[in-house]
Amino acid sequence: MRLLVTGGSGLLGHKIVLKALEKGYEVIATYNMHEIPFEKPNLRKVKLDISNTVLLEDLILKTRPEVIIHCAAYTDVDGCEINKLCAWKVNVEATRSIVLAARVTRAYLIYISTDYVFNGEKGLYKEDDAPNPVNYYGLTKLIAEQLVVNRDLLYCIVRPSAIYGLGLGKKNFATFVVEKLSKGEVVKAVVDQYVSPTFNTLLAEALLEIAQLKPVGVFHIAGERMSRYDFAVKLAEVLDLPKENIMKANVSDLKWVAKRPRDSSLDISKAASILKVKFYDTELALNMFKEEYGGS
Repeated sequence: MRLLVTGGSGLLGHKIVLKALEKGYEVIATYNMHEIPFEKPNLRKVKLDISNTVLLEDLILKTRPEVIIHCAAYTDVDGCEINKLCAWKVNVEATRSIVLAARVTRAYLIYISTDYVFNGEKGLYKEDDAPNPVNYYGLTKLIAEQLVVNRDLLYCIVRPSAIYGLGLGKKNFATFVVEKLSKGEVVKAVVDQYVSPTFNTLLAEALLEIAQLKPVGVFHIAGERMSRYDFAVKLAEVLDLPKENIMKANVSDLKWVAKRPRDSSLDISKAASILKVKFYDTELALNMFKEEYGGS
């Protein structure tokens, strides 16, 4: 399989690249800010700002991947609220170009969306629940979803939630918590915001299974519903870190620019019914995280 991964040096993208190479796939991976720090015979690394849509389309038309996994995005929720033009270019315009090129080359497109397309008033959202984002990041991702759906191509939209794990680029909540607790420092974690923390390694494995099965439609691939505080405590317990240093906080205590959904947790029963990867297993995910963290 010839696979194109956008955002190949990101938290999720680099895991997909590694797992795909292990399977013997030919991988083309784009990166921008952070270079992919390894060389493999079947890997072609391409430095590319995906907001340069001419170069992005040209890459797809020339390499003609069988499957595209579009991970690259501007995911800084507050940053999107402040710099809406950048968010639009990266999250919407780049996706439009990928969709157009995928249609021409007949590639199967897996678009990575987000739980933040929902307003968070209900929780445990199913795939056919009506989206209604409360921030600009969620809005750009929803518009990009619609661009994917409204074109005549084979596609799968995958919505994860609060992706965590070891990787390149910016820190995530799990690595932040572990680093703080390892130093004996206090961590504040909110008790009134619920998500479905999604382990990047298991998500990558699930996405490659989707690349093989090629289902069409929207799928929620995420972990168990819990508050940020509960997740931090579970993480501390598995890694034998001082959970007494985790302090309860409320969303109102945090100085976020953009509004966050109160409960954007996802119902994953649809994806769990077709995939063999146990992406939803919290115990499995945290023990894998512990093993990876110990070996890093």
